[in-house]
Amino acid sequence: MASDATRKSAQDAQPFLPGDVDLRHDPLAAAYIKHETVQVRFATAAGELRSREGPNRYGAGDAIVTSATGDRWSVSRARFEARYQPLEAISMGQDGTYVNRPIPVLARQMPHAFRMARSAGGDLLHGKPGDWLLQYAPGDYGVVEQGRFAQVYRRVAGA
Repeated sequence: MASDATRKSAQDAQPFLPGDVDLRHDPLAAAYIKHETVQVRFATAAGELRSREGPNRYGAGDAIVTSATGDRWSVSRARFEARYQPLEAISMGQDGTYVNRPIPVLARQMPHAFRMARSAGGDLLHGKPGDWLLQYAPGDYGVVEQGRFAQVYRRVAGA
């Protein structure tokens, strides 16, 4: 089993993608739409959770999302309201079942290990070879593990 020092050294060796990466100008990126039903609770206080890809800090009122496979991540309240809608008879902002809106995102599969900040000064996420870098908007990124990406994302026709 690798020591903490060995794991840290391997992480430090990963190429870091700077915040000025823009997939809109990347010929290897394409538009994808996610389709997924998730369980959501809204944070009552600031905190942090660990996703597969790294730390996810959140504030009071932000969404804590859990997928059907048990993956968890946080989404800022404003971004959540723009990207998800309630599936049950609940109002936006109440804990319950939500589905994402069919909003295209840019995605590129990465051939090597990488790191990417979710936003300027945001959490640093890690990807393995074959994982996907997503760009929701300029300066707004995500990392999705290859197997999960294949389950919930579909390429936009003609993209």
